[in-house]
Amino acid sequence: MSDLTALFEAAVANSKNLTDRPDNTTLLKLYGLYKQGSTGDNTEKKPGFGDMVGRAKWDAWNGMKGTDGDAAKQQYIDLIESLS
Repeated sequence: MSDLTALFEAAVANSKNLTDRPDNTTLLKLYGLYKQGSTGDNTEKKPGFGDMVGRAKWDAWNGMKGTDGDAAKQQYIDLIESLS
């Protein structure tokens, strides 16, 4: 396991222990970075209009399309550190 992957996994664990809950925009950014760093480009079908939360998450992840997985992991780590 690379050092970056270990730091990413630690940041994911730390995200559950933040003292203050981030705002929805930040949560969506974290979600998009997490999915891009852990899964890669979004290839899933966009949820329908009735699923507003699913659409917001899909849009956040899809907005990261083309971002290198390691770059997404580092951005996620940096964002969690700034929130801690």
